[in-house]
Amino acid sequence: MADTPWADFGAEGGLFRRLRGACAGDWAAYTWHPFVQGLSDGTLPLAAFRRYLIQDYLFLIHFARAKALAVFKAESIQAMRDKTASIAAILAETQLHLGYCAGWGLSEAEVVGTPESAETVSYTRYVIDRGLAGDILDLEVALAPCTVGYGEVALRILADPHRMREGNPYQSWIDAYAAPDYQAMARAAALRIDALGESHGGSPRFAILSATFAEAARLEARFWQQGLDAA
Repeated sequence: MADTPWADFGAEGGLFRRLRGACAGDWAAYTWHPFVQGLSDGTLPLAAFRRYLIQDYLFLIHFARAKALAVFKAESIQAMRDKTASIAAILAETQLHLGYCAGWGLSEAEVVGTPESAETVSYTRYVIDRGLAGDILDLEVALAPCTVGYGEVALRILADPHRMREGNPYQSWIDAYAAPDYQAMARAAALRIDALGESHGGSPRFAILSATFAEAARLEARFWQQGLDAA
């Protein structure tokens, strides 16, 4: 891991890297899932990507709700401000996402009228449940595989020797998560896990936190898989 471009997510010895290391197999299965490999080499079936896009829109709605819960659970007024800003950004992203879907032939009516899949329900409700049952650290650990994981996924794709470098139909998606602003957000999220680990007793709670992190990674992998299952 030391020589990979995503090795510096989180601080050395910090909680995020410890969590990622404790579920290395599940983490790799998520961040280099066959769906991701298809994005990288351009072979992902269009039907798989279209299903993913629809469910990702539905996921964003619950992601905003999880961030609203994070405002309630936040440890400081500054954290409350930061989470409130995140909610506004996610809600704005839902509208942008609909526009992006339109470019793939998906109308707004089709996207918003599609029911949540079992994979979307299980993942989003798991995250919210961890936040309701625990404190801000429990919630942030459940959210981290999404926020930080997508940053790592993009870097894995960029490092892939089999990546389609010209004419990749999914290049716009790759560019969005490889962009400096998203990478900065992902790195900030990993460092926040480290900071909360220090302030909220991450080491004594590591067994529970690592179980949460690993389950979230597995649920992320299933979220990818539902796309492939639709192809």
